[in-house]
Amino acid sequence: MKLQGKTAIVTGGGRDIGRACALKLAEEGANVVINYFSSSTGADSAVAEIREAGGKAIALQGDLSKSADVDALVEATVAEFGGINVLVNNAGGIIARKSFADTTLEHWQAVMELNLTSTFLMIKACLPHLTDGAIVNLASQAGRDGGGPGSVSYATSKGAVMTLTRGLAKELGPKVRVNALCPGMIDTDFHNLHTKDEARRAFEASVPVKRQGTSEDIANLVLFLACDDSGFITGANVDINGGMIFS
Repeated sequence: MKLQGKTAIVTGGGRDIGRACALKLAEEGANVVINYFSSSTGADSAVAEIREAGGKAIALQGDLSKSADVDALVEATVAEFGGINVLVNNAGGIIARKSFADTTLEHWQAVMELNLTSTFLMIKACLPHLTDGAIVNLASQAGRDGGGPGSVSYATSKGAVMTLTRGLAKELGPKVRVNALCPGMIDTDFHNLHTKDEARRAFEASVPVKRQGTSEDIANLVLFLACDDSGFITGANVDINGGMIFS
């Protein structure tokens, strides 16, 4: 097993991509700590599934834009498993699609806190316990191309996550590798809530693979970046979009 005896934190792990990542890392032997904000049912069922398969996992609720909740998550992880080897920063979202003209300062700040500040706080809190490990950030294709309609705030926050990834790779190497994923159209609640169906059908028709991505597609790449198979990769923002754009 590629992560036997190691401990991973997965933020936003109660549904979709985060939940798939938690299960995938556990399959490879990791002790998994799942953070969730509101998806308690998904997080608890993932913990039960991991334990039934012989693994170790716990789930904790928390708002990762708040330092106290971040510290509580990290402290619980260290208390339960003794340390941290992998951090998957998956928590985030678009909140709502708004044109730039309609974007208030409150909305802008809320998106930045959800996507960027949470990542900053998690990395800061984990660093004292993270040695010879890996950080995997979830950025977005929007960070490369500016995003779809009404997503300037979201795209900007994810572009910042990409830059944070590059800078930290330089600062934290060689002991800690830092990489990010830039997913395109993935079949999740994100797009169920915020993307019109006709846009999703158009995507499927236009890309070489002729389908949307799945949470499992993302989890497979997260595993690769979290384990020693990717030991010579750091500072990368890896595209995973079915061929929609090439960087």
